[in-house]
Amino acid sequence: MRRLILSMALMAGWAYALAGCGLADSHAPVPEFLRYRASDPPPEAPPDVKQMVRDKLDSVFVASSYPRNVRVAPPRRELQGSGWTACVRAEVNSSSGKPLGTQTYRATITAGVIVDRRRVEADDVCASETYEPI
Repeated sequence: MRRLILSMALMAGWAYALAGCGLADSHAPVPEFLRYRASDPPPEAPPDVKQMVRDKLDSVFVASSYPRNVRVAPPRRELQGSGWTACVRAEVNSSSGKPLGTQTYRATITAGVIVDRRRVEADDVCASETYEPI
């Protein structure tokens, strides 16, 4: 009889321990980094910058600058955030029509849309990028 009670107590203990496994992850008194968490979503595929710039050239260059010889560098993941950046280079004119030479811009891409662009500085990494014509 003692053996039966002991066996039932051990089985109840195992059942209790196993039932708690599902709850232990979300309610465990351990630091957050030790808890089980769902996997991150798969990384977004790099955008087709050539096609985006070709379709929306005015999102990078002012139309009155008449950009020529437009070239793009491969997109890079933003260090902070979930978007992409790409360097875009072209020969442009000033508002008065005089040639300014080659200008380089860094385009910020979010959800497949160019949302911002800024002229690069001399120490920017765009200077070392490899460019391909669109």
